[in-house]
Amino acid sequence: MRPVFLLIAYLFSLIGYTQPALYNSGNLRIHDQGQLGFHTDLINNGIFDDNLGLVGFYGPGTLEVSGALNPVFFDVEIAADGGVVLSTSVGVRNNTNFISGNFLTNRAQPQLFYEFLRDAFYVGESDVSKVDGYATLSGQQNFTFPVGDSQFVRPLILNSEGENAFARCAYFFEDPNFPSTFSPFNTQIKPRTIEAVSTFEFWRLEGTVTSTVTLSWNARSNLTFIAEEVGNIVVMGWNKAAGQWLPLGNTAIGGDLTAGFVTSGPFVPDDFEIITFGSLAVAEELLTLDNYYVSPNGDGINDFLEIPELELSPNNRLEIYDRRGLKVFQMDNYQNEFTGISNVDNLVLNRNIGLPEGLYFYIISMDDLGLNFQGFLFLER
Repeated sequence: MRPVFLLIAYLFSLIGYTQPALYNSGNLRIHDQGQLGFHTDLINNGIFDDNLGLVGFYGPGTLEVSGALNPVFFDVEIAADGGVVLSTSVGVRNNTNFISGNFLTNRAQPQLFYEFLRDAFYVGESDVSKVDGYATLSGQQNFTFPVGDSQFVRPLILNSEGENAFARCAYFFEDPNFPSTFSPFNTQIKPRTIEAVSTFEFWRLEGTVTSTVTLSWNARSNLTFIAEEVGNIVVMGWNKAAGQWLPLGNTAIGGDLTAGFVTSGPFVPDDFEIITFGSLAVAEELLTLDNYYVSPNGDGINDFLEIPELELSPNNRLEIYDRRGLKVFQMDNYQNEFTGISNVDNLVLNRNIGLPEGLYFYIISMDDLGLNFQGFLFLER
C-alpha cells in the first residue's frame, strides 16, 4: 500500500489544506497494482491519463470530477451512494466495477460522458449503480450500454456490422412529445401501420455504423398502453430526414407486456434522433394497394403511375412485369417515374416508343414498414 499513501500525500501537497477537493495541476500516474481511493472531489487540470491500477470512488455522499482535462483510468470502482457527478468526461481502459452509486452526467450537455475505451468492460451494473446520463464507447463493435435513470438500469445492446470509432447513448424517462433537452418528437407523426408510439421513455443513440439494437422494458414502461400483444411491439425511431417516426423492426422478441425485450433490424443510428417502443397495427386493415390504370397520352390524367401510399415508406422498390413474366421496369425509392417506358436492359422491343398497351403486374416492397404488395396495372395508349 506504500505507493497509494505516497500518491495521496502528493495530491494533498498540491492543494494545501483549505480546498475540499483533490487538485491535480501536474502530471500524475497510477502504476501497476497501485490503488487510489477518492473520498472527496477531484479537480483535474493536469495530465492524468497514463494509468494502471485501480481508482475508486467511495463514501456516503456525492462526489464530483471536474477540471480542464479529462482523466483516463485503467480500473474503476464506484461505491459512492450519492453518486459521482461528471463535470468533465472520464475514460476507462479496462474494468468498471459498479457497486453502489451512479456516474451522473448532465443530459443537456452530451459532451460530458463516461467513456468505455477499446477493450473496456464492466461488471455489477444494477438499478443502484450504472451511468445515469451519457455513456460512450470507442473502438468496439458490440457493446451493452449500462445506462438508466435514478431508479432503474435500462441497458441498450448495440450490435454493429463493424467497429465503432465512437458511439454515445443515454436513457430518458420522459415523454418524447415533451423532452427536456430536445425539440418535441410528435408521437402522432407515424405511418398508418403503427398503432402507437411510447410516450413514457426513449433512448438517444449516436453512431455511424449500421447496427441493430436490443431494448428491454419493465412494468414502468407501460407497454399495455400501446399494445395488446407482445408480438406487436416494434422498435421505433424518429427519422431526421423524414421528420417522423419510422419502424426499425422486431427481428427478435420475448417476454410479456410487463417485462421483455425486442431487437430491431439494421439501421444507422445517426439517421435517427431518438428510439423507443411502438406497436404494429394490423397492416392488412390499414394499408392496401389498388390495381392501377396508366394512359400516358399527355392529357394530364393518369399519365404516370402514382402510388400515394409509397410516401409512407421512402425506402421502397417497385418492379413491373409483363404477362410473360419479363421485367420491364424497376425503381428504388419510386416517385411517379413510370410513364409506360421500360428502364431495364432486357429483351423489350421498340423500347423508344414505349411498352405496348395491355395488362402488367407489379411487385412493391416497402422496406421501412416491412410490407410487400403485388397487383395489376393496365397500360393504355
